[in-house]
Amino acid sequence: MTTETVPSPVSAYVEATNSFDLDRFVALFDDDALVNDHRDEFIGRQRIRAWAAREIIGDHVTLKVVDQRVVGNHVALKAEIDGDFDKKGLPSPLVLAFYFCLSGSKISALVIVNNKSAS
Repeated sequence: MTTETVPSPVSAYVEATNSFDLDRFVALFDDDALVNDHRDEFIGRQRIRAWAAREIIGDHVTLKVVDQRVVGNHVALKAEIDGDFDKKGLPSPLVLAFYFCLSGSKISALVIVNNKSAS
């Protein structure tokens, strides 16, 4: 893992996810933020709340950051994912990439991707 310090909205995202704190999770996003997860888009806090309640907090997803890169107001994290979701057919460990775009102290966009290995 790189030793770069990630901006506070991103570290707070990891903490809110791992503590299953839906209100804190949603408060990290701009009012008109965009989340793209599995090629599904959720725009605005209301839709992000519904997605997170179901897919993140509801499935007790946890993140273990294994790599991070900060470039300006963009942050890329790789994290091992665990939780109460159907893991059939998924690699173990499951490592997803989280691409954040920040606007001040808020997350304006987040794209979550299961990148293919470069093997």
